[in-house]
Amino acid sequence: MALNATIFKIQLNIADTDRGYYGDHNLTIARHPSETDERMMVRVLAFIAHAHERLLFTKGLSAEDEPDLWQKNLSEEIELWINVGLPDEKRIRKACSRSPQVFIYLYGGRTADMWWQQNADKLARFDHLSVINLPKATTDELASLVERNMQLQCTVQDNQIWLNDGARTVEINPEILRAANP
Repeated sequence: MALNATIFKIQLNIADTDRGYYGDHNLTIARHPSETDERMMVRVLAFIAHAHERLLFTKGLSAEDEPDLWQKNLSEEIELWINVGLPDEKRIRKACSRSPQVFIYLYGGRTADMWWQQNADKLARFDHLSVINLPKATTDELASLVERNMQLQCTVQDNQIWLNDGARTVEINPEILRAANP
């Protein structure tokens, strides 16, 4: 018998002074049985960093031809492709051929560092690719916020992110390993 996804509800308030974006989102997130709390919260963090009315969570781990999040325009063309984790070069090449903006959010500490060392030179050819690394201590703190129903407030300022659940605040300082070339 196959295991079912676990459903999480998040009431998310975002105040992003860097982008001038302010919004409330009621998110329903399905966590795949093989997905950790850490990975799910990195997906939420990626949503926060790119929040937009058309940004959507996809089937993620359940679909090989989709990213973790994407944003499509009104003509259903992909505008933004976001992967979480350590994708292989084939997946990155596919993403870069299908979207004018591609972001990869790395996490996992030493594993992510080793992935970057092995792939940095190969990824240099993708002009519209950005790679962001999240420190292991930070993603562990994010995972500690997980509950089936969450109310989160988020502030983004000067490329720093503060995520608060009413009792605890996690400060996130993403490390930009590679920024897309305009």
